[in-house]
Amino acid sequence: MSHLTYFRAIVIGVFQGITELFPVSSLGHSVLIAALLGWTDLVKAQSGESFYLAFLVALHVGTALALFVYFWRDWFEIIGALARSARERRVVSPAARLGLLLIVATIPAGLIGVLFEHELRTLFAKPFAAAAFLTVNGLILLGGERLRRRPSVRALASANPQHDNPEPGRSIDSLTFGEAIIVGVTQIGALFAGISRSGITMVAGLTRGLDHEDAARFAFLLATPIIAAAGVYKLPDLMGHLGDGVRMQSLVGAIFAMVGAFVSTHFLVRFFKSQTLWPFGVYCLVAGIACMIRFA
Repeated sequence: MSHLTYFRAIVIGVFQGITELFPVSSLGHSVLIAALLGWTDLVKAQSGESFYLAFLVALHVGTALALFVYFWRDWFEIIGALARSARERRVVSPAARLGLLLIVATIPAGLIGVLFEHELRTLFAKPFAAAAFLTVNGLILLGGERLRRRPSVRALASANPQHDNPEPGRSIDSLTFGEAIIVGVTQIGALFAGISRSGITMVAGLTRGLDHEDAARFAFLLATPIIAAAGVYKLPDLMGHLGDGVRMQSLVGAIFAMVGAFVSTHFLVRFFKSQTLWPFGVYCLVAGIACMIRFA
């Protein structure tokens, strides 16, 4: 019998929805928040096939729905452009090229996730490990901001400038397919509890000359099919015996995750028009080190 109450489902759903898009790792926070609140049964449940993993399926679906709703105009344009490109057998617009870049970038993390997600979760979904990787995540974010200032990256940023943004940065559709693969490969890091998918993807985009706004937009668009696929792929867990006794809690958690993800996306899209990853990097360092001390 699970101990997933509606209160716990709401708390975890809100944190999941917010931290999935914030560059601070939703998986890491799902481990650390449960441990800090004394919900040790939920911490243990994350390390194997359990009701909790079935519950997380619903949260992923809720988060993906929020992203689809927020970026529906982008996806409508991208899917339409890809369909026209398929009919005409050529890339018909920047939106079509962006769609192809997203497809190429999704493949590496998708394959590795299918093969190793469970094994990595079993090994590293522990409070101390999550805190250690959260600290590493902070170093990655701060390191990305330092790399962004290098002359070689500045040269990339000015090669295909965005005329409507004061921060130097190339357009997303000017990325090569090789660069898209590199950005996609970095998502694999998010399989480790404590490493943020959006954060590490943004850093990869920044080092390829994107500005913060477009790096965030590309990261969010790229996360959408991955998160949705993770939810759909594991949906049988929720519908099967693992979901017994938690399906209604999962529905409630998914609704709160969807709201949290929508609000956080709206905030971050505006935030990165003028701000950087520095605050999140500092937070991850402080929180990660504090939690490492707490769970040592």
